[in-house]
Amino acid sequence: MISFADAYNLVLEHSQNYGTETVSLKKAIGRVLADDIFADRDFPPYDRATKDGIAINYNAIENGRIAFNIKAIVAAGQRTYKFLEEDHCVEIMTGAVVPFEADTVVMYEDITIEHGIANLNKKTQRGQNIHYKGSDKKKGELVINKDTKITAAEIGVLASVGKSVVKVKKLPGIAVISTGNELVEVEDHPLPHQIRKSNSYTLFAALDEEHIVPLLLHLSDDKDMIRQKLSYVIQEMDVVLLSGGVSKGKFDFIPKILDELGVEKVFHGVLQRPGKPFWFGVHRNTKTVIFSFPGNPISTFANYHIYFKHWLQKSLGLPIPNVLVFLEEGISIKGSMTRFLGVKIRWVNGLLKAKLVKDNGSGDLTSLSRSDGFIKLTPRDEPYTIDEKVTFISTRTLF
Repeated sequence: MISFADAYNLVLEHSQNYGTETVSLKKAIGRVLADDIFADRDFPPYDRATKDGIAINYNAIENGRIAFNIKAIVAAGQRTYKFLEEDHCVEIMTGAVVPFEADTVVMYEDITIEHGIANLNKKTQRGQNIHYKGSDKKKGELVINKDTKITAAEIGVLASVGKSVVKVKKLPGIAVISTGNELVEVEDHPLPHQIRKSNSYTLFAALDEEHIVPLLLHLSDDKDMIRQKLSYVIQEMDVVLLSGGVSKGKFDFIPKILDELGVEKVFHGVLQRPGKPFWFGVHRNTKTVIFSFPGNPISTFANYHIYFKHWLQKSLGLPIPNVLVFLEEGISIKGSMTRFLGVKIRWVNGLLKAKLVKDNGSGDLTSLSRSDGFIKLTPRDEPYTIDEKVTFISTRTLF
């Protein structure tokens, strides 16, 4: 049995690089960029009007002019007016190209137009209401760093630089495997000694948030069946997420079978609660990574977010978040086990506060729907106090 800190570091030490692939822009959301992205031209590519109004040369105002003859109307998407004399102006729409001789745009609200002449009604400043060429980025400048997770904002930037296809980090192929004769399908009516499958669906949904569609399998407590199926997935998949079969029970065959199949155990058993029987290893030849979680729902859920999700983020080159929250109550944690406690998060006077969610042990699946994540508490002699800062591991999108 090893400490949580040692187990966590060992998992991260076994992060993997699965290479890159090219996807269409429409399918790039949620993926991780594999290349730096550079501007293919100036941004904006021309002096752009940011208001509807008139474009003028400010020198005319300095020379005492407040009325301008309107020579044309310039809309977004059309070529601009070729030549603008100092005593003239053009009406211009938002997004249109400002004429070369103009350096100021006055919005309609600040002018009066009569008989083709625009009169200024308010004080005007040189350069107002113009988004100047190259003021955001010059051609060739970096616009998005590689190792960035692509959101809707990045999609817009990628589109603007002409990236119809995008090079991204390749996601690992993952198998999610549940074990146990007591488990039946969701649509079944379980007998008194049976329960419906939940862990595999929980992991499937969690992986879907990472844009990974896993292979789903269920193994009964039969050694030959387990050996056959595990041998297949180890050869075919990059990662295996197992739920159940790793404790000390008579039918917990997983660790022995993994050893027989050439999986090198990194550790088995962590001084933590929930999730103490966690088994982790890597196949000697295929380098398939095996996360074998305890079967209790909270144990599986916690270990997925604490270990696997951070392992995946490191494997993809993403930063691992370090979120701190303030306790709303005192908590005493003694003994040798690191504790992960479900909490509800809320903002109080600008501080992120955590309140414990009561549960009925690691089998209490319903408590997960009332929690926003887990706080990590290391055992110590003195109690954790109200408003003390502690580490928070989020299990849902909060911000």
